[in-house]
Amino acid sequence: MNDIHVVDKILFDIDQNIDNLVKQVELLSYVNPINIEEAKAKFFKSKYLKDPEFKYPPINFDRFRLHRELFAQPIELIEDTHTRELYEDIIYAYSGLIQCIETIGTKDKFYYNSLRSFGTPTEQDVENAKFILHFEEENESEAQFQPKYSPEETEQLFRNYSKQYDFTYQIKFSADMSAIAMVLNNIKTLVINKKHTFSENEISVLTNHEIGVHMVTTMNGLLHPLKIFSNGFPNYEETQEGLAVFAEYMSNNLTVKRLKELAYRVIAVDSLEKGYSFSQTFRMFINDYDLDRETAFTISTRAHRGGGFTKDYLYLTGLKKIYDYYKSGKDMHKLLRGKITLDYLENIESLAKNGYAVPSKHLTDSYKQNKNTNTTVDFILENLK
Repeated sequence: MNDIHVVDKILFDIDQNIDNLVKQVELLSYVNPINIEEAKAKFFKSKYLKDPEFKYPPINFDRFRLHRELFAQPIELIEDTHTRELYEDIIYAYSGLIQCIETIGTKDKFYYNSLRSFGTPTEQDVENAKFILHFEEENESEAQFQPKYSPEETEQLFRNYSKQYDFTYQIKFSADMSAIAMVLNNIKTLVINKKHTFSENEISVLTNHEIGVHMVTTMNGLLHPLKIFSNGFPNYEETQEGLAVFAEYMSNNLTVKRLKELAYRVIAVDSLEKGYSFSQTFRMFINDYDLDRETAFTISTRAHRGGGFTKDYLYLTGLKKIYDYYKSGKDMHKLLRGKITLDYLENIESLAKNGYAVPSKHLTDSYKQNKNTNTTVDFILENLK
C-alpha cells in the first residue's frame, strides 16, 4: 500500500511542479500584437507595400528558469511507461511553447519554433482548402449576417447563453486582438474585441465555439486530480479547435463562408513556408482570391503575427478529425475532459483506470443532437481527404 502512495506522490509532485511552471505560458497572451489598428493604418497608407511593424506585450517570466526547472523533473521515477512517456512529451511541448514566446518578433526564430510546436500544412491540407474555395457562399444580405450587437450587448448574450452551464468566468474587452473573441484558458476569461460589431450568426458561432467547447473544457480540466488536463496535453490545439468548430456544425451554425475562412487560414500559413512576406500574403488574397482588404489584413495578421504563427491551419485539420471521430460513433464526451489530444486517448484511459482522471462534468450542449441542415457543409466535410 505504501508503494502505491509513493508512486502517487511522485506523479502528483511532478504534475504540480509543471503546473506551477507553465501557468504563465499562455502563448496567445503574448503573440497577439498590441498595436493592430495603428499598424493597419500605416500598412494601408503604404499602399500595401511596407510590412506592418507589430508590437507585442513584454514577457513577464524568467524563461531560462522555466526551461531549467522543466527538464529537472524526475520523470524517470514514474513507473507506468505510458504515463512516463506522456510527461516526457509534456515537458518537451511546453519547452517548445516557451521558446515560441521568447522569440516573438524575431521572424526566422519564431517561425522555426512555431513550426516545431504546431507543424505546417501538408500538400493535402492545401488541396482541401482549395476544394472548399470552389463552393458558393451563403447570401450575406440575410439579416443573420448583418452587424447588430455592440461589444457590451455581446457580453450580455454570452452571459445569457452560459446560464445553462454550472460555472462562472470573467469577461474582458480588448482593442488589440486579431480574433473577435477568444478564451484565455489560464485565467478563465473570455476576451471580446471591443472594436467589433457582432452579427446574429457570429453570436451563435462564438457562444457554441468559445463557451460550449473552450470554456467547457477549461472547467472540466480543473476537476481532475492531475493539472495537465487544464494546462493542456501536447499539441492539444488541433483537437480543441476541431471540437470548437464541430460545435458550430452541430448547432447548425457552420456555413460555407466560415469554412472558407478556415481554408484561407490554411492558405495563409502555407504562404509562410513559401517565404512570403506579410505584404505578399496580403496582396495574394486581394489579387488571387478577391478578398476585401479588411479580411485580407486579418487573415494575414493571424498567420504572420510573432514572425510566422503556423497554428491557424489546425482548425480545418482538427475539424475533419473530429467529424470523422463523431461519424464513427465514438463517445464525444470523452473529448471534453479537458485540454486533451486525440493522440493521447489511450494514455488518458490508463490515467482514468488509476483514478487520475474523472468523467466530463460539463457537456457541450450542441453535441446532444445534430441540428445541421446545411447539405453543402455536410458534402464538404464528407469529402475532405
